[in-house]
Amino acid sequence: MESRTVKLYNKNTTVPLKVVRGHFATNHSHVNYYIDMTTLKTRVSEAEAVAATLAGQYVANSIVDTIVCLDGTQVIGAFMAQELTRAGYGSINAHGTIYVVTPEYDSSNQMMLFRDNLRPMIENKHVIVLMASVTTGITIRKSMNCISYYGGIPVGASAIFSAVDDVEGYPVHAIFHTADLPDYQSCTVQECPMCAAGQRIDALVNSYGYSKL
Repeated sequence: MESRTVKLYNKNTTVPLKVVRGHFATNHSHVNYYIDMTTLKTRVSEAEAVAATLAGQYVANSIVDTIVCLDGTQVIGAFMAQELTRAGYGSINAHGTIYVVTPEYDSSNQMMLFRDNLRPMIENKHVIVLMASVTTGITIRKSMNCISYYGGIPVGASAIFSAVDDVEGYPVHAIFHTADLPDYQSCTVQECPMCAAGQRIDALVNSYGYSKL
């Protein structure tokens, strides 16, 4: 996998996106690239650069009270909250700051759970969802529904890479898009051209990384 890794750059950031071409299976689809977010999520200098770029995509009158971090993006989320606070973005919470939280999931991994001590950080708050990558938008859709269930006000989503620009009217702000990876494909198992051609799956991938087959 490492020998096939290439780095992509665009005008929005100096941080490279590491990608590997192949046949990969995610929870919701098959994709022809594995996008390696490991250092972007864990190396402080890279996480800070990612956060600064994502924070800059919110207009001055955006209200952000809470960032819900998925895909292990807590380090980026903390830096992003710091950037938004520095920029003087509006916030309606009593402390004049931004909360950074990570949800639990139910036993079927379908619904996000917020314990009673975290609910005040969601209820009546303007909430954005932070993810590493967005392929189909299914996770964002579920997240927005859950945030609304807990009385939050979904604002949108941010991601390092996204194959979609919005999900049911919610904007998805991203640093890298499919324009940076023009031959990127995400499809169902039934519609996967690589499966149809008999190409073996190289690895199972999720927010934690990849497992070779």
